[in-house]
Amino acid sequence: MENQKRLRASTLQQFAAFASLILMVILFSILSPYFFSYDNLITVIKQTSVVGIIAIGVTFVIITGGIDLSLGSLVAVSGVVAGFVLAAGAPNIVGILVGAMIGLLCGVISGFLVAFGDLPAFIATLGMMMSARGMSLVLTKGRPVYLAQNKTFNLVYNYNLFKVIPLPVIYLVIIAVLAHFILKRTAIGRYVFATGSNEEAARLSGINVRLVKLVVYSISGLMSGLSGVILVARLNSAQPAIGSGYELDAIAAAVIGGTSLSGGEGQIIGTIIGALIMSTMKNGLNLMHVSQFWQQVIIGVVVIVAVYIDIKRRDTQRP
Repeated sequence: MENQKRLRASTLQQFAAFASLILMVILFSILSPYFFSYDNLITVIKQTSVVGIIAIGVTFVIITGGIDLSLGSLVAVSGVVAGFVLAAGAPNIVGILVGAMIGLLCGVISGFLVAFGDLPAFIATLGMMMSARGMSLVLTKGRPVYLAQNKTFNLVYNYNLFKVIPLPVIYLVIIAVLAHFILKRTAIGRYVFATGSNEEAARLSGINVRLVKLVVYSISGLMSGLSGVILVARLNSAQPAIGSGYELDAIAAAVIGGTSLSGGEGQIIGTIIGALIMSTMKNGLNLMHVSQFWQQVIIGVVVIVAVYIDIKRRDTQRP
């Protein structure tokens, strides 16, 4: 009965998020003649793909009741290392794998600190955020790594399948389907929800809670690493400052889509809707020439409102 109530509440929040997205699209289409153009919509979808992949990773973490503040920094350090490998003449697939593995390694370290070091997730990932960002600056000395000799890597981002579907969208769809399958159809998915719902009860029932935490932070790091590689392809260079603020966008996307910061609740489709809302909002505000400073204020308010709604929704579910 309790699970059914949670599912209904989560579905209702996803419906509300989707309705908000539709209203936002209508509003920006009225306010700007450029918003509903084909080129701009493709831009929004591509931007959603990057944020969405990161948000899928952090959804796993939040469902367990944790948090990951290192996402943006992992994007940067993964992209920088991948950039160095590609600039050295390595095949594209090698650069992609190296970048992804750097993100995975950092995620494993964060997960180990949380699960086996008993550090609060906030502290462990905050430390990783600072270390990874610093490492990206140390490696590059604050300068971009250009891929002038690599003429094909930018196709990882800019190529359109059948001349219509951007590759980043394909990546997002594949990852979203896999993530949904893992959460809904596998034992590890059930363990993730159980850990977030009641960690002590999950431990007493025989679930290896420490291993579950290690796995979800590893997934989060891997998703950030892949996103870093995609951004390198977009820019055709590795920028040590890329990914700044992406952790907030990703967490906001997950929460807006119905993932509870209290843990035990969340769905991938809701996270994708949340990512679409974040990208649409930023794009629409840019077209309306709203300054970056005010955009940060608006996004901050949206995050506060989303968390407030989540808290109130949780309160109404309590007996």
